[in-house]
Amino acid sequence: MSLNPRLVKESFSVIEPVADKATAYFYGRLFAESPHLRGMFPPAMDVQRDRLFSALTRIVWSLDSPDSLAAYLGQLGRDHRKYGVIAEHYTAVGNALLATIRRFAAEIWNHEIEAAWVAAYTAAANLMIESAESDSGVSPAWWPAEVIDHELRHRDIAVLTLRPVERLPYTPGQYVNVQTARWPRVWRTFSIANAPRADNTLRLHVRSVPGGWVSTTLIRHTRIGDTLLLGPPMGTMAPCESSLRDVLCVAGGTGLAPLKAIIEHIIASGRRPNIHLLYGARTVEELYDLPDLIRMESSFPWLRVLPVVSGQPGYDGMRGHLPEVVQRFHSWAEHDVYVCGPPGMVNETVRRLQIDGVPLSRIHRDIVQAER
Repeated sequence: MSLNPRLVKESFSVIEPVADKATAYFYGRLFAESPHLRGMFPPAMDVQRDRLFSALTRIVWSLDSPDSLAAYLGQLGRDHRKYGVIAEHYTAVGNALLATIRRFAAEIWNHEIEAAWVAAYTAAANLMIESAESDSGVSPAWWPAEVIDHELRHRDIAVLTLRPVERLPYTPGQYVNVQTARWPRVWRTFSIANAPRADNTLRLHVRSVPGGWVSTTLIRHTRIGDTLLLGPPMGTMAPCESSLRDVLCVAGGTGLAPLKAIIEHIIASGRRPNIHLLYGARTVEELYDLPDLIRMESSFPWLRVLPVVSGQPGYDGMRGHLPEVVQRFHSWAEHDVYVCGPPGMVNETVRRLQIDGVPLSRIHRDIVQAER
C-alpha cells in the first residue's frame, strides 16, 4: 500500500475549518469503542484536543518530507511511553481517526482517499511503535526530577532548577513534558533553558497563565525538595553545528528559554559568531532574566543583548513589538535565525524575515504553547 500525500492533504484541508468538532467527535468515538482508554487521559480534554490536532496537522503537511517526519514521529513514539501507550492502542486510535475523517470529509470521501489515510496512518503508527520499542529498556518512560531551586522572578514567572535522578540526554533548544503530583496525567511542555551541564541540572522558565493547572502549580505551590516527572526531550530546533554564520535570536517572553540554551551551547562550542538576541516583553518587569543575560554578554564579547518593551510608554530603551523591531536593523539575510515565543509573534517575525531575504531554511522556529 503506497502513500499518497496529495489525497491525504486534500481531504484534511476539508476538516481543518471544523477542527474543534472533529477532535471532539474523535475522542467521543475512541472512548465509546474503547472505554478502558479514558483513564489514560486527563480529566479536562481541551488542551489534549488542541495537541491532537496540532500533531495531526504537522504529520499531514510533512508527508512529503519523510526524514523530518520520521524524526518527529520517533520523538512522539518515545514520548507516548509515559502515558502507558502500547502497540495495541494504535489500532483503536486508527479506527477512531478513520471514522472521524470519513464523517467530516464525507462530501469527497471515496475508496482512494480511505486507502491513502490507511497507508499514511499505518506508516506513522509503525514508526512510533518501533521507536517506542527500541527506546524501551534503554531509557525510562519518564524521569523523576527534584526541585533544587525555585526563584520567583515576577508575580507570574518563576525559574525552576531541577536535578533528574538519572541523566536526561537532550539537545539545546528542546523541551520536556512536565507532570506535577497535584495534577496526575496532566502533562504540559516547557523548554529547557540551558545547554547540558556536567551536574545534570536543568532550568525551566515558567509563566503562569489563566486556567493553567500545571504552570500555576509550578509557580504557586512547588517548593524546593518536591519531585516532578519529566517526559523524554522533544523538539527539532537545535543549533547549526557546522554553520559559520552570525546568529540572530528573537525571544518573546518565556520563549527565551530554548534560545538561551542554544546561545550557551554556541558559546561553549568555541565558535565566535556575532550573536544578536532581541528579548521582548510587555513591561520591563517581565524581562525576568535580564540580569543573567547581561552577565553572559559581559563574558562573551560577541553577544549583544537588546531588551525590547512593547507595552510601557515610559520605558527609555528600545520600544515596540518584536517583528517590527527586527526590521529596524540591517538585513539579517546572512544570519542563522532562531525565533521562539507566542504564535502571533513567531509567525509575523518569520514572515517579515522572509520578505527581507532570509531563506526559510535558515529560520529555526518554536512556538510557546499556552503552558510552556
